[in-house]
Amino acid sequence: MPKNYVSNSTESSRMFKSSFLEAFSKVHYSVPLFIFVPVITYFSWKALGPGAMAWYTFVGVVFAGLFFWTFTEYFMHRFVFHFTPRGKLMERIHFIFHGVHHDYPNDAKRLVMPPSVSIPLATGFYFLFTVFLSEYYVAAFYSGFMAGYLFYDMSHYALHHANFKSAFWKKLKKHHMQHHYSDASKGYGVSSDIWDRVFDSNANRAPKSNSI
Repeated sequence: MPKNYVSNSTESSRMFKSSFLEAFSKVHYSVPLFIFVPVITYFSWKALGPGAMAWYTFVGVVFAGLFFWTFTEYFMHRFVFHFTPRGKLMERIHFIFHGVHHDYPNDAKRLVMPPSVSIPLATGFYFLFTVFLSEYYVAAFYSGFMAGYLFYDMSHYALHHANFKSAFWKKLKKHHMQHHYSDASKGYGVSSDIWDRVFDSNANRAPKSNSI
């Protein structure tokens, strides 16, 4: 495998000269749980309580939100985090967005989104959903969407720092490690490889046969 990283140390490299900005670029992996578990709980209660949504409708809408997250995760990772930078400024932005993670893939404090990024993004998606869905359907859909995001964040940390025994997690870890250490143009899904299969960017796919 080619060495396309700078260091596998779990320590953080400095990104900003400003200590103030530097503090916002790092976060403990548990922080998203403290922020977004209450959010998911509130919107679930809103759909089931004031919204009086039937449990089976709630489950269906939650799963729709979760499914939509899997596509969002893939799309953002492939087309936003891995955009091709042009010029020094865009190269710097790319490094801050995602390049630092590929240079220091095991940096323990840069494996989940910091609140300075996750909160504005989560807020933006909420208001986007309100354009298409009614109030209580938004609540259920958003609960599933944010649950998917939390699973992604926790999975991402675990894939870099945990040892797995189950076949599912071993396969998922192999998928993500190949993205880092073999071919960064493949394997954009982190919490699942669904869309990598759909869009033929699966790092684990077998080579196509040329035989007739």
